[in-house]
Amino acid sequence: MTAEQPSTDPAPGEEDLTPEQRAARTRGYVGVLLLAAGIGVPVSLVAFGFLALLHALEHAVWETWPATFGHEVAPWWWALPWLLLGGVLVGVAVRWLPGHGGHVPIDGLGIDPVPARFVPGILLAALGGLPLGVVLGPEAPLLALGSAVALLLVRPVAASGAPGAGALITVAGAAAALAAIFGSPLVAAIFVLEAAGLAGPRLARVVLPCLLSAGIGSLVFTGMGTWTGLQIPSLALPDLAGPDRPDLGDVLWTVPFAVATAFAVRQVHHLGRWTARRAADRPLSAAVGAALVVAGCAGAYALLTGRSPEEVALSGQGLLEPLAADPGAWSAPVLVALLAFKSIGYGVSLGALRGGAIFPAVLLGAAAGVLVSGLPGYGVIPAMAAGMAAATAAILPYPVASAVLVVVLLGSNAAAMTPVVLLAVVVAFVSEQIIATERRRPA
Repeated sequence: MTAEQPSTDPAPGEEDLTPEQRAARTRGYVGVLLLAAGIGVPVSLVAFGFLALLHALEHAVWETWPATFGHEVAPWWWALPWLLLGGVLVGVAVRWLPGHGGHVPIDGLGIDPVPARFVPGILLAALGGLPLGVVLGPEAPLLALGSAVALLLVRPVAASGAPGAGALITVAGAAAALAAIFGSPLVAAIFVLEAAGLAGPRLARVVLPCLLSAGIGSLVFTGMGTWTGLQIPSLALPDLAGPDRPDLGDVLWTVPFAVATAFAVRQVHHLGRWTARRAADRPLSAAVGAALVVAGCAGAYALLTGRSPEEVALSGQGLLEPLAADPGAWSAPVLVALLAFKSIGYGVSLGALRGGAIFPAVLLGAAAGVLVSGLPGYGVIPAMAAGMAAATAAILPYPVASAVLVVVLLGSNAAAMTPVVLLAVVVAFVSEQIIATERRRPA
């Protein structure tokens, strides 16, 4: 968070109060909380409209139009023209529009305030790339839209006397937007707080507006789905029949699996950084080139496996549920092809295109978990839980938010699988940091 932070020095008569108590007594802070609650409403409405449009475009491109031309599933070449168009649209937004199409995904989650003049470029990059096959998720443009809507409402409170009110409100707006796609205001708030690097009194001051705005926004978003009848997908798993608790084999396999996942994610991250360096000077050609790489990966996967190229293209959000619901339907060669081709597409998308990094990481972790669940004594659900947790913690990395996200995704299996999730997060996070440090160390 770039705005100036309020002083934590106690005022006269408040020497015995904790920083949290002093924050609650700060002039204008209650007004900031009320505005944070109110911001959840417009932000959630904007998020609902954005996700509804994104879902409609994705459904049309990958399901309705192939069926119109007589294809039961999209043919192997289907991704090429759409991703070529998507690369051009993203490249135009990055090259010529204010804000460069939004945050570069390889740099993590961007929670800085987003001016309204950046919104057209962010929308063009998101709606022109994500539904056409870019291997990224919608959470990054949602963050930007939430921040932009909140920033429009900051001016009325700028003179309220509440220190840092503008920064608090924009962060709260970002949390409300993320709550829409994660299906949980708690997960959204934790991601935003961890991305901001908050601690101590700063955390105490910012956490309440984030939780309040995310909670109100989640209620409104859920209500909009009920009232309109529109199906807006969120990151979710079906109920899985699994063990009451992980056994010793699950725990022992999780450690090397998390290390291997961290190493694999580091290679994806390295590809993203390499792509980003080249995209910095020639964003349009880099965006088109990255999109064509994704199209090539999707086409090769479809030719080799006989499955839809959609499984390699897109964020992977729609693939997560069928993968988890029937993991036995996926053969080892298909899973290996999915992991290889989607990882390449993911890496180049992180560097040259626009979107969020979380959704593909969750899908790749789940697919890797299904693949290694054939190891003796390693159950499918513990392996999937470990894979999702390790991949998410390694790619960003936000270990606390990653653990909470995966636990929430597991639903009825959450209590039983939490030890595996936490173990995988810690091992993957530490391993990734060690690998990154070794790579930077001079020879």
